[in-house]
Amino acid sequence: MAAERYTKADWIVEADIQRLEGGKYQGVVLVTRGNGAAQADGAQHVVDAVSITPEEALDEAKALAHRILSDLKTDS
Repeated sequence: MAAERYTKADWIVEADIQRLEGGKYQGVVLVTRGNGAAQADGAQHVVDAVSITPEEALDEAKALAHRILSDLKTDS
């Protein structure tokens, strides 16, 4: 289960972290439709920065999730 979950219309954006070798962390964001279909241009987005703490990595993932949400098109 993702650490943070956001929605916009039928989009679901989940922010979480992954532990890397060497004890570092990286934020990841998964984008899906409410029907479970992955986003066409790639369902998983990875934060460019590597973080020392899981909290920092999650903050980076949440920021990326919000940027992705603002760019999503909704079917109105």
